[in-house]
Amino acid sequence: MANSLRLFFALLLLLLLLLCIVHRGLGATCGVSDIAIRQRKTGATVEGKPEYQVLVSNECRCPQSKVVLRCYGLSSVEAVNRRAIRAVDEERCIVADGRPVTKGTPVKFKYAWMTPQDFPVVSSLIHCH
Repeated sequence: MANSLRLFFALLLLLLLLLCIVHRGLGATCGVSDIAIRQRKTGATVEGKPEYQVLVSNECRCPQSKVVLRCYGLSSVEAVNRRAIRAVDEERCIVADGRPVTKGTPVKFKYAWMTPQDFPVVSSLIHCH
């Protein structure tokens, strides 16, 4: 009976450990690699340039604020929503004025330019409790 009970608790502990690993549970950390940038053509054109919609998503359970992207000034022939993204210098942009980006709530913006721009993530501040 005692051996069966030990085996049961050992298996239960192993199962919980696996669940934590698979679901990025307790003690999991986030990083800039959890910020996903997806963009697509909207089908619209502005001044002869294709319009793109960009989604900045956080794939981690922990909110990330002060998300900074490399954007090289964010070239666009149409006005870009400055509450979603704005340049902080010639090279970098900040997302959502630095407010937290949470899982399931992407930040969206549109721009129009000759070609799609790259938006590599530079940094973020992680809030995991």
